[in-house]
Amino acid sequence: MQARVKWVDHMSFVAESGSGHSIVLDGSPEHGGRDLGIRPMESVLIGLGACAAFDVVLMLKKSRQQVDNCEVLLEAERADAVPAVFTKIEMVFQVSGNDLSEKQVQRAVSLSAEKYCSVSRMLEDKVEISHRVEISPDSLAAS
Repeated sequence: MQARVKWVDHMSFVAESGSGHSIVLDGSPEHGGRDLGIRPMESVLIGLGACAAFDVVLMLKKSRQQVDNCEVLLEAERADAVPAVFTKIEMVFQVSGNDLSEKQVQRAVSLSAEKYCSVSRMLEDKVEISHRVEISPDSLAAS
């Protein structure tokens, strides 16, 4: 895997992935940025959410769950000192679909956190990461 990050001007950068996709990153105005893109630490948080969501949707589809929506809401706390690393992240998985098995959804989230999500696994020794699942009540299979 490869990537390239190129400084544009002020505190703006363009990052290009090895697969040819680009994003703009920028610093906050108090650090010389112009608020033209996401912050670097936001990109880490987004990467965590995207990695976990990818895993969960893939596992639910493989287990023949009729998932219509999966969103991961992330709330992170950072250290007060430099480097301002993440110290705590809460992930809330909001899942909806048709006749979903609560057990299958919980299992997919657990497997992502404990085994499959590369970003989560990289962060787990340094960051307290918690997970919560919210399934739309009308999405649950009848018991």
